[in-house]
Amino acid sequence: MLEYKCNLSCKLQSRDNFYSTNMTPRLSFSSFSSFHLCLLVVLALFRSCSSKQNSEHVLCIDAERQALLWFKHGLTDETHRLASWVAENKDCCNWYGITCDNSTGHVHRVHLPGHGGHCPAYSVSYFTEKEYTDASKQRLEGDISRSLLDLKQLKHLDLSCNDFRGIQVPKFIGSLQNLKYLNLSNSKFGGTIPPQLGNLSNLNVLCLGSFHEFNEESTSVMNMQWLSGLSMLHHLDMSGVDLSKAVDWLQVINTLPSLVELHLSSCALSDIHPYVHRLNLTSLSLLDLSGNYFYISAPPQWISSMTSLVSLDLSMGFLGPLPSFRNLTSLEFLYLNGNNLMNSLLVLEELSNSNLISLGISSCGISSTLIDSLHNLTSLLSLDLSYNQLTRIIPKSLGNLCNVREIDLSWNSFGNITLTYLLKSFLECKSPALESLSLRGNYIDSIIPLTIGQLSLLRRLDISLNQVSGPIPYSMGRLSSLEVLDLSDNRINGSLPNWIGRLSSLKELILSNNQLDGNLPDSLGQISKLNSLGFSNNSLTGVVTESHFAKLVSLNYLDGAGNNLIFRPQVESWIPAFQLRELYLNSWVLGPDFPLWLQSQKKLTELDISNTHISSPMPESFFDSFPNLAYLDMSENRIQGNITLLVIPATLEEVNLSFNELLGSLQHLLCSNGVTKIKFLNLGNNNLSGVIPDCWEKWPSLGVLNLENNNLSGEIPRTLGSIDSLEFLSMRGNKISGRLPSSLMKLMKLKVLQLGRNELTGRIPTWIGTKLTLLRLLNLRANNLDGSIPHEICYLNDVQILDLAHNNLDGNIPSCFNNFSILSGIEATPSDLFAFNFGRGSAYTIIGDSLVIKGREDTYNTILGLVMLLDLSSNNLVGHIPSELTSLTELRSLNLSRNHLTGRIPEKIGGMKSLESFDLSLNNLYGELPISLSMLNFLSSFNVSNNNFSGRIPTSTQLQSMKESSFLGNKLCGAPLTQNKGCVPRTSTTNTSQEEKEDGGGDWGTTRKSSLFSRRILWQICGKQVVVTNFPRIFLV
Repeated sequence: MLEYKCNLSCKLQSRDNFYSTNMTPRLSFSSFSSFHLCLLVVLALFRSCSSKQNSEHVLCIDAERQALLWFKHGLTDETHRLASWVAENKDCCNWYGITCDNSTGHVHRVHLPGHGGHCPAYSVSYFTEKEYTDASKQRLEGDISRSLLDLKQLKHLDLSCNDFRGIQVPKFIGSLQNLKYLNLSNSKFGGTIPPQLGNLSNLNVLCLGSFHEFNEESTSVMNMQWLSGLSMLHHLDMSGVDLSKAVDWLQVINTLPSLVELHLSSCALSDIHPYVHRLNLTSLSLLDLSGNYFYISAPPQWISSMTSLVSLDLSMGFLGPLPSFRNLTSLEFLYLNGNNLMNSLLVLEELSNSNLISLGISSCGISSTLIDSLHNLTSLLSLDLSYNQLTRIIPKSLGNLCNVREIDLSWNSFGNITLTYLLKSFLECKSPALESLSLRGNYIDSIIPLTIGQLSLLRRLDISLNQVSGPIPYSMGRLSSLEVLDLSDNRINGSLPNWIGRLSSLKELILSNNQLDGNLPDSLGQISKLNSLGFSNNSLTGVVTESHFAKLVSLNYLDGAGNNLIFRPQVESWIPAFQLRELYLNSWVLGPDFPLWLQSQKKLTELDISNTHISSPMPESFFDSFPNLAYLDMSENRIQGNITLLVIPATLEEVNLSFNELLGSLQHLLCSNGVTKIKFLNLGNNNLSGVIPDCWEKWPSLGVLNLENNNLSGEIPRTLGSIDSLEFLSMRGNKISGRLPSSLMKLMKLKVLQLGRNELTGRIPTWIGTKLTLLRLLNLRANNLDGSIPHEICYLNDVQILDLAHNNLDGNIPSCFNNFSILSGIEATPSDLFAFNFGRGSAYTIIGDSLVIKGREDTYNTILGLVMLLDLSSNNLVGHIPSELTSLTELRSLNLSRNHLTGRIPEKIGGMKSLESFDLSLNNLYGELPISLSMLNFLSSFNVSNNNFSGRIPTSTQLQSMKESSFLGNKLCGAPLTQNKGCVPRTSTTNTSQEEKEDGGGDWGTTRKSSLFSRRILWQICGKQVVVTNFPRIFLV
């Protein structure tokens, strides 16, 4: 474009002439002409400049504006990103995400990625919960309108990172002939990719990568021939697309000679064509084939021939030998993580003397002996050796370790090495370049050495999940560049040093699960860049004030739970400078009043202020303060007030208000809103009253519902059966009456059903056994149930706690209880049996139950999974004790007392070798006590009083240690009874010997003892109520 300039001398001359002519009575013609000539030039220049400015802003074409409005009409835009897309705004070139050609006004760029343009890679696990929730709200949903075809000059289309709910990629996109850039990645498209995309012959960049969440169907292709028409393509990303049927993938890729980057990660490629020798991809610099798991016996030769490669990712790709890297002289970035390295020695030797800058060989089964074969990597800056079998320090021969900036040695086996020795190779450097060091999960038993301060460039240090002890050394105060410091899950003791405030670059400080004591230093409040602060589950004490948070303007995560801290702001009206997203302060003293400052945290998504001594009513506007709240735990306080005043916001997913003093009816809380997203609702142990509302169809996502120990009455509502996601249901300890509604049979995912201590009547329905087959805990204790125990209950193969005590049940004990596979030892007990995870990271819900064991009622929480119980006591059962019961070898507590049972104790009772508590008192049983009782080596509570037993009590360490009262009311003799006059020997030693033989003899074997030993010790040490501090968040239901 021409640039016009005005002649400055012309202006000056005209000015001089103007003044000179005014000195005479007449104006000369020559001066007049010169002046106006320059003036005309200036005016012409002004008009030219004005015309130029107008031409730079051409309005968009009306037809294209209408096309964009139709496109918007088909979309759901929750966060109003397209608010500027309205008919009143005539110039669509100014709309969000739209760029037009300056001269023609044609739309040539539609750029609308969700998640702010940053998609979650592979799965949601790469995002924190709050990040994923926030990012999800930015996604567009709906349909893609054909109106885009009216954008005739469209060159750039980016709809990545949105949520199109499994619709197919529209075929008409293949008609946008001018497209050079097309990005539809990670937008949850489904079905097959249309081959019409092969018509886009001008494409330079094509991104169709599709990493789906669990249980979501990925996009796929039948073949890849359509790609051969995209000869100008230089960037192709189809990561996560199902290419299992595209057996021709390598041949087609070979027809794209301009390719510079190729991403085919996690595509289920079926064949890597190992015998192809060479490809035409001479420009290819990046190749990603990770996550395909090729089953081959020979390494692919064509990879070894691609000498232009700069970056190669074969992680989780080979279950056979890896290709040779000897000829890849340009290679700088190599990732082999998660391969078994069958030819590992050869591979590592070939990598020696290379120009690698970054090397990832985590999870490859590499030992310290093998790593010795890797040497002279003098250019190396980043090294990932995590999840291997290293036991020794990294040898100096590996390369110039003084230049290495990032090294990940987490999850190896350095347990016998001190941190001083482990860091020796770096600490000996005159100027170590190390910026990131991870030693997480190595069982390191050591103190943190003073020499750690020499690593002055460290930005990230992770020593978590070890056995590091001692205080935090003062030398760490010299790590002024430190941004991330994670010392959690160790045994670090002493106080948190005041110099911590000098680490001004810190963004994350995680010290949770240690043995720190003393006060929280004020200097923490000076770390202005801090966004994550965790010091939960230590022994910190003292008073915390607003000065501890004075300059924490960036803080969004605070976890100080499990300490003995008192928070007392010096200014009652204090409003923090930060806006938290997650806050965990359980076990602090915040009360008795609700903290006013808390309601200033408008961005909170997770809040735990349980057990914080709050006793005042909940503010009526409490939930209005947190429009994004998803997780709330205010349990174990003394919060008062009427629950009818609460309205649960639509954002909430988990609510725990148990162990408070809330009162009132549930009708308004449960039924006044529309459908909720709540997965966890615990209102147990309050003073709630009235009937349980019948509006549970509004709660379809519930997994845990706890209303126990209130004053609720009436019948169980039938709509409860509509919650087909329910896994845990407790209404024990109320005044619920009537029969069990048949609608509950629809709760086929139910694992725990607790309805004990109510006023239920009628028979135990047969559908409990035939429909609720996943039940592991069934507690109907202390009701008014009658009739016989249905044989269908034996279909509960996985049950491990069955409590039917204190009812009016009659008839015989079913002989099919040997079908209980966990109690009989056929199946192992899952470690997380009574823990429920709702996808919020490490948020576990540990449920509990009140059970009678060894004659004493206790509440079992964290060790409930170890309880194996059958309690049929205090009923009207008759008949014999079925011999099949003796096959329940894992049963630990058996109570059949206070019934009308007759007959003998089964002779093989000694086979129930896990029994710890056994009660047969107050029945009509007779005969001698079986000698096999002496084989119950773990028996600690035994009662056969008030029956018709006779003869000598068998001799064993356990039986003779019982109280005398456990045998009274019979005709028994022998220790521990003191009255043994006329006691005669057992009637048949021959039969006894035979019984011993059938039961495996008097010594039941050291193998059995050792298999039970570890769980037995845990049971005895833990006691009845154990608080597990390893979990960041635990609800005791």
